[in-house]
Amino acid sequence: MYLQWKLTFQKTSLRNLILVGIGISIIGISIGFTGNSCGIQHMIILNEITSYEKTLEPEFCETIVEKIDLFNDDCEPQIEILDCS
Repeated sequence: MYLQWKLTFQKTSLRNLILVGIGISIIGISIGFTGNSCGIQHMIILNEITSYEKTLEPEFCETIVEKIDLFNDDCEPQIEILDCS
């Protein structure tokens, strides 16, 4: 098994290793940017609203309202603002 790996790495040039590394980096960056997509943010906010409805903590409500404001500025569909009073 060791000899097989040794022969494989001898055939692999430094250029190919760099290209593979760059490809993996591009994929990682792409996944990182899609992690902030509107759909994911929408699901997170809805989950936080559900948690708030169980606790009814005013400070938590204010935090959610700030997130909703930022979400509504950038994304569709709009989420209704919570009444924290």
